Amino acid sequence: MKRYLFLLAVCVSLALSSGQAYAQRYLPGMKGVELRGGFAGGSKSPMNWYTGFAVSGYTKKADRWVAGAEYLQRNYDYRGNSIPRAHFTAEGGYYLKFLSDPTRTFFLSVGGSALAGYETVNWGGRMMPDGSMLLDRDAFVYGGALTLELETYITDRIVLLANVRERALWGSSLGVFTTQFGLGLKFIIN
Repeated sequence: MKRYLFLLAVCVSLALSSGQAYAQRYLPGMKGVELRGGFAGGSKSPMNWYTGFAVSGYTKKADRWVAGAEYLQRNYDYRGNSIPRAHFTAEGGYYLKFLSDPTRTFFLSVGGSALAGYETVNWGGRMMPDGSMLLDRDAFVYGGALTLELETYITDRIVLLANVRERALWGSSLGVFTTQFGLGLKFIIN
């Protein structure tokens, strides 16, 4: 008798889970904390990287807003010496979800962000090791970024991010555009 009850319970469980509801994802009011990092292109040095922190919130139409801060460092070669250029930027943006799979595990979004911050070249030092003077100066920078981002849920509260981003910052003495490739983790907090 116990065997029949056990089999009945298993059959009922399977029948109830066949039309299983997927996890609660991309609901209005959900918030997440993101940690990001990756590589920045644009010069020949392999040590061009960035890292950042952001807070995101989801809207009624499954889109999301993002507010965060980022540090980016690009290195330039000058006669065998590495000259660092660092950006400290704040970001405010909006991402539109335009593709997802039926299981609500993968989401593809495109976003636009406004950026503002500060750029320092060679950490403010103007004299080069060979005695020449660096003409580029520290400056306030402003602009925006376009981002293509893939989100995949590892668990209901942990999301893996992969993105490609093109930043355009004016006010810099070294160039306007920077391409970034990165990964990140988002932790859903409510």
